[in-house]
Amino acid sequence: MKNIRRIRNIGISAHIDSGKTTLSERVLFYSGRIHRIQEVHGATADSGATMDFMDIERERGITITSAATQVDWGQNVINLIDTPGHVDFTVEVERSLRVLDGAIMVLCAVGGVQSQSVSVDRQMKRYRVPRIAFINKMDRTGADPQRVCRDLAEKLGLNVVPIQLNMGEGENFVGVIDLVTNEAVTFEGDRGEDVVRGPIPAEYQDTAKDARDEMLDTLSMFNDEMMELLLADEEVSDAMIRETLREATINRDIVPAMMGSAFKNTGVQPVMDAVCSYLPSPVDRISFARDHDNEGAETPLSCDPEAPLVAMAFKIVDESFGQLSYTRIYQGCMEKGKRYRNARTNGMLRVGRIVRMHANDREDVQDAGPGDIVALVAVDCASGDSICGAGVNYSLESIFVAEPVISLAISPESSADQDRMGKALNRFMKEDPTFRVWSDPESGQTVIAGMGELHLDIYVQRMRREYKASVTVGAPNVSYREAPTKEAEFNYRHKKQTGGSGQFAHVVGRLVPLADDAEDPYEFEDNIKGGSIPREYIPAVSKGFVAAMEEGPLAGYPIVGCKMALDDGSFHAVDSSEMAFRTAGKAAFREAFRKSKPCLQEPIMTVEVETPAKFQGSLVGDLNSRRGMILSTDTRESYTVIRAEVPLACMFGYATVIRSLSKGMATFSMEMARYARVPAKIAEEIIEKRRQAQTKK
Repeated sequence: MKNIRRIRNIGISAHIDSGKTTLSERVLFYSGRIHRIQEVHGATADSGATMDFMDIERERGITITSAATQVDWGQNVINLIDTPGHVDFTVEVERSLRVLDGAIMVLCAVGGVQSQSVSVDRQMKRYRVPRIAFINKMDRTGADPQRVCRDLAEKLGLNVVPIQLNMGEGENFVGVIDLVTNEAVTFEGDRGEDVVRGPIPAEYQDTAKDARDEMLDTLSMFNDEMMELLLADEEVSDAMIRETLREATINRDIVPAMMGSAFKNTGVQPVMDAVCSYLPSPVDRISFARDHDNEGAETPLSCDPEAPLVAMAFKIVDESFGQLSYTRIYQGCMEKGKRYRNARTNGMLRVGRIVRMHANDREDVQDAGPGDIVALVAVDCASGDSICGAGVNYSLESIFVAEPVISLAISPESSADQDRMGKALNRFMKEDPTFRVWSDPESGQTVIAGMGELHLDIYVQRMRREYKASVTVGAPNVSYREAPTKEAEFNYRHKKQTGGSGQFAHVVGRLVPLADDAEDPYEFEDNIKGGSIPREYIPAVSKGFVAAMEEGPLAGYPIVGCKMALDDGSFHAVDSSEMAFRTAGKAAFREAFRKSKPCLQEPIMTVEVETPAKFQGSLVGDLNSRRGMILSTDTRESYTVIRAEVPLACMFGYATVIRSLSKGMATFSMEMARYARVPAKIAEEIIEKRRQAQTKK
């Protein structure tokens, strides 16, 4: 029987190009899973990092889809998921963190906390995932781990505890000092495979003592016995330090910080040792499910292999031989050949084959127990589905899915291409919840939507390569929204008399604009008292409000930012019905929304540009010309980091422009920040163009 306390389910997450996949490759090598290290950059379709197994990933040098593997590290079994860094593929990070027990947050020693680092931090906090921070690229000029730790504390609000000290930085980086054991750690051999521990060099002894005292002082806040020993000026044992680090990390009170250079094969093994020592096993994290046989009560799950099965399919890959469903087992045991229930559909599914993944390779297993991450072959389910054994009717917390911000029209060049395109789109939609497809009812065009230009570009390329579908792509369209700007009242009476029974519904209330930072685009407030509207009709009114929000009066865009308060109304004993109240709700919303001085809103992106300082002026000027607002400029050595907020509508084709302005030396990343009001003049132009397009159709 597998010792569940020896299992670690971890993800590696970070801003793009921080070295996640490079770190994963070293972990695979040092654990003996692979016997030759491949690099991310300079790869070809036949060579490249193990976890970047798609041709398009190797060509572009970026991770597009999360990849899972399992390695043995000492007595521990580590299920490892390498996730993308680019914000366009953020759903891969989202669903991975949903099922993981811990994570390694990788940061660039020069770049520090970057835009996607903020998103990853938000996702880790959403799923309450304990983490270790690994400050990578210590060999780069300008590396400053102390500044990165300050960034983590100031920008992300984390209680960072450095448990290592660097020996040198940049070209002079030679190793680290382990503050727990008070040893210098260096890495020898052709690939840094030999970890050498020894006394701390004389020039670092004072700095190391101060850093260790600071670490112990922070840790003593979580251990009264340690505090007493420190006050008595007595020695604290390594075992006590490790135990305190472990408890505080699992409770998410602290984030241990480590450092190294994965590319230079320095500092990787201590990180994996720390994963085993300080991050939780499945037993250490209590997961909860909703018990639908007990009015949805929150129920803790146990890591008991004898208990009824509870598992989650968190990622779907549609392949030629059938669907591959990545699944995390929380409770019980899943066995090959047995039947289980899908809690969402209430249908039964048979598990014919269970495989353990190693990037794109798979190994058949007979069963999987608590804490295991496996894949099910040819099982029909969707991403986020809960799978239950006999005797339980549980569902697990679903995966957060962001709304798309960009869309474009796509059309096949022939009828044969139409079939191939259809197959590709059906597959991509099933695999990626942030990728949407619909048919424009007026033009008849197929529209695809996603998280950014790169997101859609990758899918179009995959359509052409994997499905041989020749397609034509239109210009990108921004997903605008319509929103109210002031409170408005409604008093709508729906009355319709036909030959038989008629329809009657009367609703009175208010439309109140929500704050710009509200998480939900719609809220409903039920203020009905005294039975002026029967309770069974009130949900129908809300459904009418929601239906009316699908298309706004300004330009036909979805409506957001509305709180609908239902204050009063009346009904007819014979003619009132759910349908009548839904119709009344829909019409009342339209009446109120027109009176609320609606405005057009557009997605605003946080843009982060890293450039040689000499190009700063021209790049800032270009961002300003795109209606951008510069938030900060931070010069580090010879490089400048520019942070700005820019409307998405002004960022199309920016990759080409930035290459031209910086002679190919600048890089940028972009992620959705919020929706904001479109300036009146530009809004008028957008609305007029939309009306003209609809008139032509």
